[in-house]
Amino acid sequence: MNAELPPAPPLASPDPVGGPAAAPAGPGVPSPCTSVCRMNDRTGWCEGCYRTIDEIIAWSKMADDGKRQVWRLLPARRQAQAKKGA
Repeated sequence: MNAELPPAPPLASPDPVGGPAAAPAGPGVPSPCTSVCRMNDRTGWCEGCYRTIDEIIAWSKMADDGKRQVWRLLPARRQAQAKKGA
C-alpha cells in the first residue's frame, strides 16, 4: 500500500513518541495518515499511522465517532511499537 496521499493536518498536542496524541474535536475528523503507507506484518498496523488495514479501508465510510475511537487507540499502539523497537 504505497499510495501517495497528502499528509494529515497537524494537531495541537504532539504525542511524546511521535505523531498526534488525540482525536481532533469537531466534525470532519481528519485521517491520521502520515503518507508512510507500509503495513507491519508482525503488528498488523500501518507503520505511518498505526491503523489496521480494516480501519484504513473503512475510514472513508466511518462515522466521526468511530474515527475518534480509532484515534484514541493510536497513541498506545505507537508506544507499544516504540518499546519493541521495530
